[in-house]
Amino acid sequence: MSLDLLPLALVDGIAYASLLFLVSMGLTLVFGVMGILNVAHGAFYAFGGYTAASFVMFLAGRSESSVLLFLALFAAAIVVGLALGTVLEFLLIRRAQHYDPVLKLLLTFGAFLMLEDIQRAIWGAQPYSASEVVNRLGNIELGDITYTTYQLVVVPVTALLAYVALEWFLKRTKLGKQTVAMTHHREVATSLGINAKKIGLVTFVIATMLGALGGALAAPTTSLVPGAGTDMTVLSFAVVATAGLGQITGALIAALLIGVARAIAVYMAPELEVAVPYIIMVLVLIIRPHGLFTVAQARTI
Repeated sequence: MSLDLLPLALVDGIAYASLLFLVSMGLTLVFGVMGILNVAHGAFYAFGGYTAASFVMFLAGRSESSVLLFLALFAAAIVVGLALGTVLEFLLIRRAQHYDPVLKLLLTFGAFLMLEDIQRAIWGAQPYSASEVVNRLGNIELGDITYTTYQLVVVPVTALLAYVALEWFLKRTKLGKQTVAMTHHREVATSLGINAKKIGLVTFVIATMLGALGGALAAPTTSLVPGAGTDMTVLSFAVVATAGLGQITGALIAALLIGVARAIAVYMAPELEVAVPYIIMVLVLIIRPHGLFTVAQARTI
């Protein structure tokens, strides 16, 4: 790969890693707090993307405001998070809390299949995109290379702010500290008066919003088609497995590693693009079976 293309590959990789991290952060949060590997998490990404595209397509012909279109992406994530997160947590996750882990996995897989069918029923098979957001935010020139403001600034900054906000919530707020207590020992935390159902609902809704936000931010730069949720489910599991289950900061580093490596592969060896995330995951797990940042004896977030 030419050195002239390296900055472009890095920007592409960081932007992709930011989306991957948002989805993975929600996935690892649910596991850290509730001990559930949520296979349905990729469906939140798809719903967030489709909803954001629908919002932007509706507003684009009615408003000249770039800010309004950008805020529509966050509105989509909030709507999907509150709707899907609340319904699934109350009807499925809460009732399955004491089930065998394998059965929990199968239940979330069933939920994923149902959500995929609902997605097809609502939006059909035609591609959806919110590219108007990228067009209105313009470009930035660095040297001889022109980048879109959206990919260079907006997506990475949003992912970083989401990470900082989640860390602040977990470490600085009363509800966040109760959430962390649940990760160490659910029964002890409950016996001390912590409302496990409330914590579970808040955790799952936040995680759903993060997954949906990843999809919403992806909508302006890609065409959403059926199967987008499946691809993101597999990739986010690769990030979480590489980092170590329940490791939020580790997921950030793993997402950067996988995102940048994948982007470089696009320019150097396009035929390896799809395989690169899984090659990294396998190499890491051979050396560190519990992931890069996990101590086998403890599960934390």
